Amino acid sequence: MIATKWRRDEEPLSRASVCVGRVLSRWRGTYCLAPASLQRFGHSISAPQLTSPGLFVPGPGATHPPAAFLTSHPRFQGVGGAGVRLSRSRVPLRPIGAPPRVEPSPAGWVDLGQLDAAGTEDFVGSSGEQGKAMEREVQRARIAFGSGRSRPLRFRLQQLEALRRMVQEREKDILAAIASDLCKSEFNVYSQEVITILGEIDLVLENLPEWVTAKPAKKNLFTMLDEAYVQPEPFGVVLIIGAWNYPFVLTIHPLIGAIAAGNAVIIKPSELCENTAKILSKLLPQYLDQDLYIVINGGVEETTELLKQRFDHILFTGSPSVGKIVMEAAAKHLTPVTLELGGKNPCYIDKDCDLDVACRRIAWGKYMNCGQICIAPDYILCEPSLQNQIVQKIKENVKEFYGENVKESPDYERIINLRHFKRIISLLEGQKIAFGGETDEATRYIAPTILTDVNPETKVMQEEIFGPILPIVPVKNADEAIKFINEREKALTFYVFSHNKKLVKQMIDGTSSGAVTVNDVIMHFTLSSLPFGGVGSSGMGTYHGKYSFDTFSHQRSCLLKSLKMEGVNKLRYPPNSQSKVDWAKFFLLKRISKRTLSLLFLAFLGIVAAVLVKDISPQPDMHLLGWNLEVRADCTL
Repeated sequence: MIATKWRRDEEPLSRASVCVGRVLSRWRGTYCLAPASLQRFGHSISAPQLTSPGLFVPGPGATHPPAAFLTSHPRFQGVGGAGVRLSRSRVPLRPIGAPPRVEPSPAGWVDLGQLDAAGTEDFVGSSGEQGKAMEREVQRARIAFGSGRSRPLRFRLQQLEALRRMVQEREKDILAAIASDLCKSEFNVYSQEVITILGEIDLVLENLPEWVTAKPAKKNLFTMLDEAYVQPEPFGVVLIIGAWNYPFVLTIHPLIGAIAAGNAVIIKPSELCENTAKILSKLLPQYLDQDLYIVINGGVEETTELLKQRFDHILFTGSPSVGKIVMEAAAKHLTPVTLELGGKNPCYIDKDCDLDVACRRIAWGKYMNCGQICIAPDYILCEPSLQNQIVQKIKENVKEFYGENVKESPDYERIINLRHFKRIISLLEGQKIAFGGETDEATRYIAPTILTDVNPETKVMQEEIFGPILPIVPVKNADEAIKFINEREKALTFYVFSHNKKLVKQMIDGTSSGAVTVNDVIMHFTLSSLPFGGVGSSGMGTYHGKYSFDTFSHQRSCLLKSLKMEGVNKLRYPPNSQSKVDWAKFFLLKRISKRTLSLLFLAFLGIVAAVLVKDISPQPDMHLLGWNLEVRADCTL
């Protein structure tokens, strides 16, 4: 199938011209074309035809690019259609499936034919060749890190400022790339991805001078005269593997922390969002150091080869199943990992709450990005009497957010690909659909859906949904809800809606999750002052704000002693005795306050000063002293 994205303009559809360019990718016998160069050719039975979402598909029987195009296009002149060599990529071809009202950026679709750039690598070839290529790129980053240029504070600030400038100057290109990959409106892309990145960069620029400063450490009596501090230092070469559901923010967000900590970074964007991966490949080398920050594109095979290399830290965002693979690969080199995974996030609705507000916020968080967000509410726990009310109120909220026809709304996205579409559809089997349930495989549309009276043993409750399906599981009370949650894997986040503060505390204290948000959803992600991460099967490690800096930093313990005052150290040298043990207990186990320590230190200085004064003071001349006394006696008489 030939799929060509086109730039929408004001001319009527009947006069739309086809912009076709170089062959972008081949995957399982299908070909994808990008509008790299302008080349018009007439509509015929074998020429691509225009579909409503802005996608060209071939006419009947057309399985390859038309020979007329291949021989007339400047890049293929002199090459026969049957003998064209196609560049290979691991990126699968997906129908765009955008609703007609979803418009791309004013800049148009991203011209993938112009996105080749230095500082990025697309790896093609056998496993052995890919492995050697990966090793070269990692070694290039390691040599750059070894030069020491990533460590100075000034350099880190310059790189972060350059990254901010990239986002601001190339905003339209970034928005268009993400919108075309995920069928999002530009407003949603900007509000959900770009704003977050700009805010994070500003926060780090403001606080980084303080973060890199060594922090003094508490001392005991043995080390009271020494210098002790903790110095954060970069790990070295770190690997960041991004996710497809938020391909920009989940890749650049950790990159900010890695740069701030002074590391070299290998960046692996998700292959499922090829436009975003390509735009990152193009832009990052233009603004950042090309040897310290390297973008590597590719699919599963390339990522597998990449994970065979030795890194100093790996941050991965994705599913628990792939997280296990990443952790297993990292263990071979004893590489520390940060895993941002997912899970089934429970949402408990208490009868003592504002149900209108609760349902509006839940509907917003659940159906954002078509449910493809790791911190979306996965299912609702509530008393049976609340089920119908919740269904009715969420129905009203969906209409309020997306209109009468959700499928036509520019604010409602699509499922990323056909495989995920079919997986989500399979979760509906045997379920009681109280609302929604409409699907369209051609555009990968799944309507906002609510399931009621869900059996906890069914498939929809056994895996993370990651789609616009919201099951409601009835429970008797909060105690049963807590038991239900604790019988399952720990979630990435837990949501509670209630006015009852005592119940809220009970829910928080009685459960465990990566985070908890009360009377809202999603919003904890926006606070850089809160660590973001999972626990148990939902992940390990955290980032955001200062926590990102800490994640990519080694906290180095430093103790600076003097070679003087050796007498104090005799207690630790053999031969040993009980008296030395007693003194050691006093010096090492004695806990004293800062005030007491200061007084002891001043007393010690006083003793030292007295000894020094005694040693340097001249002895009085007794003869003169006696003469003075005689004179005073004479004067008195």
